[in-house]
Amino acid sequence: MGHIPFIAVEGPIGVGKTSLSKKLASQFDFHLLKEIVEENPFLGKFYDNIEEWSFQTEMFFLCNRFKQLEDIERKYLQLEKPVIADYHISKNMIFARRTLREDQFQKYSQIFDILTHDMPRPNIIVYLHAGLDTLLDRIRMRNRDVEANIQPSYLEQLSRDYEDFMNHFEAAHPDIPVIRLNGDDIDFVKHQDDLNYIVELVEQHLNKGEVIK
Repeated sequence: MGHIPFIAVEGPIGVGKTSLSKKLASQFDFHLLKEIVEENPFLGKFYDNIEEWSFQTEMFFLCNRFKQLEDIERKYLQLEKPVIADYHISKNMIFARRTLREDQFQKYSQIFDILTHDMPRPNIIVYLHAGLDTLLDRIRMRNRDVEANIQPSYLEQLSRDYEDFMNHFEAAHPDIPVIRLNGDDIDFVKHQDDLNYIVELVEQHLNKGEVIK
């Protein structure tokens, strides 16, 4: 029994998740789900003082993403309309584990489980990763105010956390294909060939019968 395609594009800050999601959504004519980032009122404060503002920041993201997933389930997946998202809900745990105090993390983790246990989960993951220089360059280029104070050390740690998370994810979910792409070698914004290559990979997974178009 196949599933309606629900593809998530994931990877650390600045790697190009949203750009790739937009291109894939338009290529396959899937609904695009974009995460709410700049609307988070705590984010600027968070990058200034992670310890002080992490719980509020993570809770804001969790509530918003929960609402988005509810909408996606009701308006798209239940009506057999495919979706591509520029995040996977599990990313919340990557950030929370790194930024919250232990007592806060325990509370957060319980709330996360309650909210997400019956939510739809993506059935194909596109995982974009890249070296620190590439990430810093792209963050500089897009010039978001809220990201002005991101520390390179935070970004480097986040990349490692993502790598660990994806390795665990693949081990725990052998039925969910993960397409890994190295953003240092691939520039799908500048090079049509690179984009075609990615589209082809996704196409192969869609055609395998793991999901139904």
